[in-house]
Amino acid sequence: MANREALRELQQRLAERMQAAQREQRGQSWLAVECRGQGLLLPLEQAGEIFPPAALVPVPHTKDWFVGVANLRGGLHGVVDLALFLGLPPLPSADVAREQSRLIAFSSVLNLNCALLVDRLAGLRGAEQMRPDANTPAPGQRPAFASASWLDAAGRSWQSLDLAALARDEHFLSIVA
Repeated sequence: MANREALRELQQRLAERMQAAQREQRGQSWLAVECRGQGLLLPLEQAGEIFPPAALVPVPHTKDWFVGVANLRGGLHGVVDLALFLGLPPLPSADVAREQSRLIAFSSVLNLNCALLVDRLAGLRGAEQMRPDANTPAPGQRPAFASASWLDAAGRSWQSLDLAALARDEHFLSIVA
């Protein structure tokens, strides 16, 4: 009988701890990437698998930032050059940048077979490592998929992107040239 009561108490404590953990607000975490020297933050819960550059099949009559389709683990993904899409200036030596470039697939929860071509990975970042950038443009002055800007400990600015909002963006979905 005492064992049953102890077991019930343990189960009750575990249930309370699980509920408390669910109520706690998790800190934001990002995958940090660079495009043309611009630091960008992609939410970890919205980013999928990371791939080395894959063979791309060009698609005719598409915008220049839609660089083609790639077979990523047996799935056909449209590939968007994120720097070109964002209108960032080209780098002088594209060959060096391509060696470090990666494809970041969208998370499967976003239901979009798409990958973003970025110049290089810059690691993981957490909200505890960053502070809000006071120079973040107001929501009406930036694209809907561009979230807040952040500063790291060195004072470098990082623009966070909402991949779910990007997946719904009319311009992003309109690839026909």
